[in-house]
Amino acid sequence: MIKVTPSALPEVLLIEPRLFHDERGFFFESWNAQVFAQACAMPLNFVQDNHSHSVQHVLRGLHYQVVKPQGKLVRVVSGRIFDVAVDLRRSSARFGQWCGVELSADNAQQLWIPPGFAHGFLVLSTHADVLYKTTEYWIPEHDRCLAWNDPQLNIAWPLSAAPLLSSKDAKAPLLAQAETFA
Repeated sequence: MIKVTPSALPEVLLIEPRLFHDERGFFFESWNAQVFAQACAMPLNFVQDNHSHSVQHVLRGLHYQVVKPQGKLVRVVSGRIFDVAVDLRRSSARFGQWCGVELSADNAQQLWIPPGFAHGFLVLSTHADVLYKTTEYWIPEHDRCLAWNDPQLNIAWPLSAAPLLSSKDAKAPLLAQAETFA
């Protein structure tokens, strides 16, 4: 069975799978539709798996999709990241609020980020491999990003050096100018 803990944003869930350790290493079930639906009270249909490999200090995000927004189930298979979700639903009492957790290959935790949230992460280790499942296909023309350093969001990124950003992320708009959800 998995352990499910709501984050500071209750719709964003920290998922802790049951690990089976022995002298050879460990085994765990990283995804089981029935178990997830029962534990989280929501059935999901994932349509795409993504794999990101990044070096230390890379900051990816904050990304989201305005048409057919994606839910994401994020996990780390190598290294450590600080993973962040931001509520972009204007109808939410938590609009513009964020939560962040450390995900690593060692802790095997996963983060469920529902549709309507932006997502980003900072690589804390020398490198990290991040896998995430999405509930919708990526549609490039509907892809958006939000400024990682927006003072209105005031995200407490655990930076130890200047972040390495893509040109898209470096030019991302502030929340006040960004497209959001109703």
